[in-house]
Amino acid sequence: MSLQPPTIILGIDPGSQITGVGVIRSQGNELKHIYSESLKLPKGELPLRLEDLYVRLQNIIAQTKPDIVSIERVFVAKNPQSALVLGHARGAAMLSAVTNKIPVVEYSATEIKKTVVGKGRADKAQVQHMMRVLLGLRVVPEVDASDALAAAVCHAHHQQINKVLKGA
Repeated sequence: MSLQPPTIILGIDPGSQITGVGVIRSQGNELKHIYSESLKLPKGELPLRLEDLYVRLQNIIAQTKPDIVSIERVFVAKNPQSALVLGHARGAAMLSAVTNKIPVVEYSATEIKKTVVGKGRADKAQVQHMMRVLLGLRVVPEVDASDALAAAVCHAHHQQINKVLKGA
């Protein structure tokens, strides 16, 4: 068992229709799955979907009490409208963290995949498999939940590397 205090990390894979959330506990080299879900947002107007996302994330934060939020950075989409809507979902997710005084870190999808799978162009199935293996899950998590867990695991690995580099 590590002498380092545990860190609770909430990973978020934002989306305007489905947002993945994954919470892990990181202590030294040990990772433990706490919670994950693909939040399916209601149909309808964007403001109402964003409100639903914000409220649901607030509830998850209240239940899991994360120390930090790791969120996937927006990629440049082919469709500017899709990128804009995704940006709104990211904003609602970030707001849910900062209103609770929780720091937010961002990683690109490529950086997350490279950290957890070993290659930045890994497919969804590879990410799902690695989350099942790294977190000792009995079943493979849904795609969006898996991506969120990967964002959390990515931060845990970067946190560990930074501690080693600092000599902690």
